[in-house]
Amino acid sequence: MIAFPLTGWIGLGSMGLPMATNLLRAGVPLTLFNRTGSRAEPLQQQGARLTASPRQLAEAVELLMLCVSDAPDVEAVLFGADGAAWGLRPGSLVIDCSTIAPERTRAFAQRLSGRGVDWVDAPVTGGTEAAAAGSLTVLLGGEPGAVARARPLLAVLASNLAHFGLVGAGQQAKAVNQVLVAGSYAAVAEAMALGEGMGLPMEQVITALQTGAAGSWGLGHRGASMLERSFPLGFRLRLHRKDLGIALAEAEARGLDLPISRLVAALEDRLIDQGYGDEDVSALARAVMPPSSGTKSSQP
Repeated sequence: MIAFPLTGWIGLGSMGLPMATNLLRAGVPLTLFNRTGSRAEPLQQQGARLTASPRQLAEAVELLMLCVSDAPDVEAVLFGADGAAWGLRPGSLVIDCSTIAPERTRAFAQRLSGRGVDWVDAPVTGGTEAAAAGSLTVLLGGEPGAVARARPLLAVLASNLAHFGLVGAGQQAKAVNQVLVAGSYAAVAEAMALGEGMGLPMEQVITALQTGAAGSWGLGHRGASMLERSFPLGFRLRLHRKDLGIALAEAEARGLDLPISRLVAALEDRLIDQGYGDEDVSALARAVMPPSSGTKSSQP
């Protein structure tokens, strides 16, 4: 049996809660901080300890894991008043499962390095379904020794761990992932709109196309729900828009134009303005499909 280190966890949102739950079930000695303390109650009932501040948490652990929404949140829990950075001891390790800009990642890592603390950026992909199942993909950036320390804990959460290079490389890989998500979900939405509009038996279409060149995770997992105008939460639209902004900034810095990503970003901006930001990314279908299907299959 693996002897896990004393581990702290900050962030119990739609991704963080199932991830932390899986760590507890695997026997990880877990200490928590969350701004909304009630979110931690189910984990406390399973043996987790709740602390009053990030600093208090950091003083009690050897390894700290973060899963929060954006770079300002990472900065606040690390370097704000009673931040974790002021309680972390030299030799500690921070594993950041948030998705933030690579340059912010490197800056945070550098600040902690001055205090003798190592950093691994470990953004995840797979949505809430994979978070609950412990089958996420984790995209890693960091020194090889730090990544080796992180692997046993991350293996509890993931079916695939991929190390791309030094600090920031994991976040760069996540930017690539989010560009792919943008294009694939938008294409699935348009395809569902076209097939439905032509009166095809769309369940049969999805089954047939999923085994061909057009097959994708988005088609297999979200095509049918798009047809139902149902958007089960895997990853919030507003968070994907934030991530897509990171990818577009990385592209601009390198003189690259990503026209499809820019188009999807504009569609997401419109949907967020309409109040759909907390729906799943598959709500992109709202931009191209009529509100409800009035077209039944004309096929025999």
